[in-house]
Amino acid sequence: MASHCNTFSYFTCKPCTRKPMSLFSTTRFTSPQKTPFFINFSTLKLSTPRSNKDVSAVVPEEIVVKSGDSVTDTFKLTYLEGNSWLWEVGGVKILVDPILVGNLDFGIPWLYDAAKKFLKNFRLDDLPEIDCLLITQSLDDHCHLKTLKPLSQKLPSLRVIATPNAKALLDPLFSKVTYLEPGQGSEIQVSHGSSVIIRATAGPVLGPPWQRPENGYLVTSPQGQLTLYYEPHCVYNKNFVEKEQVDIVITPVTKQLLPNFTLVSGQEDAVQLAKLLQAKYASYEILIVV
Repeated sequence: MASHCNTFSYFTCKPCTRKPMSLFSTTRFTSPQKTPFFINFSTLKLSTPRSNKDVSAVVPEEIVVKSGDSVTDTFKLTYLEGNSWLWEVGGVKILVDPILVGNLDFGIPWLYDAAKKFLKNFRLDDLPEIDCLLITQSLDDHCHLKTLKPLSQKLPSLRVIATPNAKALLDPLFSKVTYLEPGQGSEIQVSHGSSVIIRATAGPVLGPPWQRPENGYLVTSPQGQLTLYYEPHCVYNKNFVEKEQVDIVITPVTKQLLPNFTLVSGQEDAVQLAKLLQAKYASYEILIVV
């Protein structure tokens, strides 16, 4: 379980000049930097309709790889609050841990009830065409049934990749679910010929020590030139991930501590992870460039 984490600055960077942006518009960052550094986006970049004070979507950031004057690989990352993301990877659209319908209450609204701060009017119908649903954990803040039930009715044949811990929740809803154990991978192929490779890594154990860990993921772009690592608790198997080299890391930068238990790692753990993976870009929950 992870909630909002603040970003912090390590170095600064000047983005390209922005034009007026609309829902799911794009900002590009291209940089020759080889040394890890962080960019602080302490204020959400938001797209707001003129007729309504509520926000319709967070403006995405785009990571671009160029060969000469041509773009060869892209990652477009749109943050949807909470643990929710929309990633467009070389044209393949991946919806991650969506919480888009109702509040987050873990089934105990009398004790815990969280609403979105900015995207109050964002609906499932506002999403573009989705190629894959990606679920990292089986708890409600990642596998949100209030969202997944209407999503499954709207897109019953949607491709889903998930942790096996969520099997009891997802099997009644979706017919095309691939459950990945850490170390396993799957390929997303779409009609226009692009394909994205997703590999599972070991995340946190949210229960007794013998329970299967939840998942993190390595997502590789169609041309193989960009790889993203995502794990929403900053918990990872060092022996596994140290063999990898990625371009983008999304992980918390603020710890959440319970008595005698670290629920969510962060801070120095996030910096260590970014360095371990030799990342060029790292982020949680808004884009931070490394």
